[in-house]
Amino acid sequence: MKVAILAGGVGSRLAEETDLKPKPMVEIGGRPILWHIMMHFSCHGYTEFVIALGYRGEHIKRYMVDYCALQSNLTINLKSGQVLMHGGQNPDWTVHLVDTGVNTLTGGRIKRLAPYLGQETFMCAWGDGVSTVNLSDMVAFHRSHGKLATVTAVRPPARFGHFVFDNDRVAEFSEKPQTREGWINGAYFVLEPGVFDYIEGDETPWEREPMERLARDGQLMAYRHDGFWQCMDTLRDKRLLQDLWDSGKAPWKIWE
Repeated sequence: MKVAILAGGVGSRLAEETDLKPKPMVEIGGRPILWHIMMHFSCHGYTEFVIALGYRGEHIKRYMVDYCALQSNLTINLKSGQVLMHGGQNPDWTVHLVDTGVNTLTGGRIKRLAPYLGQETFMCAWGDGVSTVNLSDMVAFHRSHGKLATVTAVRPPARFGHFVFDNDRVAEFSEKPQTREGWINGAYFVLEPGVFDYIEGDETPWEREPMERLARDGQLMAYRHDGFWQCMDTLRDKRLLQDLWDSGKAPWKIWE
């Protein structure tokens, strides 16, 4: 099953990082968050990616083209220009990089990927967040209901620490946990090709008319995820993810 990743947004609330590069290339632990997302999918056996590029997409192209060389030892014949790569541990991924327009909205980006995704079930995610969503279970859930679309519903992360009281005594304190009430769009999807018919064009945000119509038509199902989920919208979010990585306890790191 192919995985579509939307990686074309500007990331204006991360302007300190994204003036010169797209948000998916902002690094956590020395690697772009896009790499972390792809590692998550590949750990569940999904290794063919179709990445929708937009704002400063050349940075993602350059990273993917140079990836193997940068992660390997090299032997170079300077006379012939021949480069032999050896060593390193490069992932067995196939990556399609597709320019979908700088100003194209999320729905438009998905529709522009249609020729690369074919007439098969595909997965879709945004290129700016990490989680512990069990992707294999999510696909199994999607297969079980037979509808056009599955969205992962997640608990939003709390902005501040959470208290549990016993009268006036603090019985429990958790620093920035997931909230325990309410569900939001976690931006992990399993989709059938029929969803392309719900997207009018480049100016269509996926989260508005397409998802609203799918819900009205009874074609949108929710896979509920109670575990870790964190988007990277602001510098505060980036620092949180970096701190988790530096602690050696990043919940989304399920690879060795």
